[in-house]
Amino acid sequence: MGKATFNVIMDETLKIQFETWCNYFGMDMSTAINIFARAVVQEQKMPFEFSSFDLFNPTYATKMFDDARKQALENGVANMTMEEIDEEISRARKGIGE
Repeated sequence: MGKATFNVIMDETLKIQFETWCNYFGMDMSTAINIFARAVVQEQKMPFEFSSFDLFNPTYATKMFDDARKQALENGVANMTMEEIDEEISRARKGIGE
């Protein structure tokens, strides 16, 4: 099978981060792109989900905080002080109370 070349234009920082990630897993960027292309062709779809995850979107952030408040109320921890929260985290790290 013949080989073909194509160029990709991307942000320089993204390129460095992607190359670092690829190197960590022992491959070059060309191999990673080939894996991606094969997955797209084989599955006939993108091998990941597209979604809007914007922590700086006021609507999303408000919903996130509302959900966290609701969960805290349901779990009986809505009125914990920072000291109590720190103690819970410390206990969880030590495996106490499991």
